Amino acid sequence: MDHDGFMDQKKEQMKSKIIIVISLLCLLNGMGMVAQEGITGYTLKKGEVLDVLFLTQKQEKDSLFKDYVRVAFPIAIQMGYKNLTGRQIVKSTQGNIEPQNVVFAKWDNRNIRERFIQEIETHVPDFHQQRRNIWSIFNLTYYEMSKDVSFAMDKDKYYTITAYWKKDEDKFNAFVNTFDKVVKRFGGTHILELRDGISPFMYHYRPDYFVMTEWEDKKQFELFYQENLKMDTEGLLNVNQFVIE
Repeated sequence: MDHDGFMDQKKEQMKSKIIIVISLLCLLNGMGMVAQEGITGYTLKKGEVLDVLFLTQKQEKDSLFKDYVRVAFPIAIQMGYKNLTGRQIVKSTQGNIEPQNVVFAKWDNRNIRERFIQEIETHVPDFHQQRRNIWSIFNLTYYEMSKDVSFAMDKDKYYTITAYWKKDEDKFNAFVNTFDKVVKRFGGTHILELRDGISPFMYHYRPDYFVMTEWEDKKQFELFYQENLKMDTEGLLNVNQFVIE
């Protein structure tokens, strides 16, 4: 087998592992979603908390992950953790990290979410070390819902996630306004927009503006992307942008 063939095989193996992991999480948590004809909908009520995690699992750590699921997940679920969805990141188009997948989960409220972080080590003393052993990237932001929020994903559409950090308040706001207009001009639709996230110690990842965008197809996004790269970024501190599957 040539090198390219070997790499393709490894990618497929990794994709299968991610699918297995996501399926396991879904079975454990009941998904908290509604699916119909290839469209999956998600709903969060005012006061609930949405977790957004970017993850990259280290190679050959499946046995450690199984132990982590066996020990830590029952405690998280008992305290109210509910997995919503996990998606493979197929491409990083902008930014300085390349995670393998993104996971969305929810908690009943902020107090419960933060109590879990504070108390988990009393149940699992090496909880954080387990995470370091399993994942090379584990970036977490959580958002308290200020109103009821719903979004849906269609298996036949194309999705991207974009995160921006601000350097200058006024210039940043002007950039985001322009960004939104350019997205609409090229046919994109924001299905989830988040601000004012919280990122705990050791897992710090706190963009000022997080958005998931739906496109009709890859071509539509790529036309937008060329325009996006030309935009004035003087007011920005950083950007991450990913294509998700």
